[in-house]
Amino acid sequence: MPDSPAAVSYLLKLGELTLKGENRGGFERALRRNARSLLRGTGAQLIATDGRYFIHASEHASEKIEFALDHLFGIAGWAKTRFCEKTIEAVCKACVEEARALLASGAGGCAVKTFKVEARRADKSFPLESYGIMAVAGEAVLAGVPALKVDVHKPDAVITVEIREKAYIYAGCRKGLRGLPVGTAGRGLLLLSGGIDSPVAGFLMAGRGMSIDAVHFHAYPYTSKEARDKVVRLAEILGRYTLGVRLHIVGFTDVQMRIKENAPAPWTTILLRMAMMEAAESIARQERCKCLISGESLSQVASQTIENIRCTESRVTLPILRPLIGMDKETIIRISEKIGAYTTSILPYEDCCVLFNPKHPALRGDAGEAAAYYEQLEIGALIEEAVRERDERKPSFSERRHPS
Repeated sequence: MPDSPAAVSYLLKLGELTLKGENRGGFERALRRNARSLLRGTGAQLIATDGRYFIHASEHASEKIEFALDHLFGIAGWAKTRFCEKTIEAVCKACVEEARALLASGAGGCAVKTFKVEARRADKSFPLESYGIMAVAGEAVLAGVPALKVDVHKPDAVITVEIREKAYIYAGCRKGLRGLPVGTAGRGLLLLSGGIDSPVAGFLMAGRGMSIDAVHFHAYPYTSKEARDKVVRLAEILGRYTLGVRLHIVGFTDVQMRIKENAPAPWTTILLRMAMMEAAESIARQERCKCLISGESLSQVASQTIENIRCTESRVTLPILRPLIGMDKETIIRISEKIGAYTTSILPYEDCCVLFNPKHPALRGDAGEAAAYYEQLEIGALIEEAVRERDERKPSFSERRHPS
């Protein structure tokens, strides 16, 4: 428990994990493991007690700790927290101090004029019930901070009191990512382009507990070094949420040229995506990934009609997860901005799919016809060589953990 003025504490609130019944222990162990990994180097101490998680550390580590908590799947929210003894006097004093801090700093960037107190009494031996704690603490704040007024319906700020083995007082609880701890749902291989969609798809699957590897296909010299570096950067950004992404970079120039030179022009994009899926499945099986993850959104582009999606997946047997399939572009962009990927995703470096797009692509390809064209290409050996010669990268943990 921190006891110096240079100490800081945080309360972490669990979300979906509390519904896991007999499996909850495994999910919580994964959460603790992930939290400690993200907090590595901060000197922070993670403590679990009575359904709550607390982080204790030195004040100078606050920025890094808060960055880590903003990237930790499995928590519903977190807040900087004051601790005091379980006496009415100590609780009221701490609430007044919290109110003064709120008044000085504002909440959410706005001036704080109104407040209310909420209380939860887990320790039933405390002499006041929850309503009594709220009433007494509220009166103390009104007396100690006359500039604030009570508003129980739409307050500018909420001061929360939790009575457990100690009294915890906090305000301004920040929303967490929720979801499940990364690593509790196996590993998937993300097809990572240089665009907006695929990093969002990886982020959403990480939120369902999946560890993420990624594969990127490039066509040097038709795609630039900058385009490749852009994808590496996207993998690093995604890795902040997933405790790292192993990125497989596959040179696909020979495969792409074979398709361009020997296939009907309207079919080139569909056939290229079929080849990418086949290569991705080969890598996934080697790396023991249980599925492929794609950033496809239904009918967003010509290759993503339901008929063309059927053609694309016809070469693989692993499940293909498409978390964006029913989303519109505006929704996807909002998530991309939220996770810090958007400004990198829109850098003007084209990927290999865009460079070889036909002028009039097939919109509703037949899977049988696609299979016939694909077999005629005889590109199995080229795909095997591309997979075998791939480059693998994984950013160091320090690169991923904190902002530069």
